[in-house]
Amino acid sequence: MPLITSMEIDNKLADLPGWNYKDHHIGKLFELSNFKEALDFVNKVGEAAEDMNHHPDIFIHSWNKVKITISTHSEGGVTEKDFILAHKIEKVLDE
Repeated sequence: MPLITSMEIDNKLADLPGWNYKDHHIGKLFELSNFKEALDFVNKVGEAAEDMNHHPDIFIHSWNKVKITISTHSEGGVTEKDFILAHKIEKVLDE
């Protein structure tokens, strides 16, 4: 998939509250109610990512915070595939 321009990234981020673009990736900090919910969230994100064969960087810290960053490493930046995964991650919160 080809890289997306900065303007396209900004337009697509409008549909993803809390997500931002920095250093050639999109990302968001999620704050869950407790450590168990954070772990459950990470496992669900992992399943969605594995189904797509597109794996984000995931960092759990401060017992209830999960930072996720996504980029298409093979392309060296952000592609449509990253936004597809970001939307799937947002849906995980609704489950």
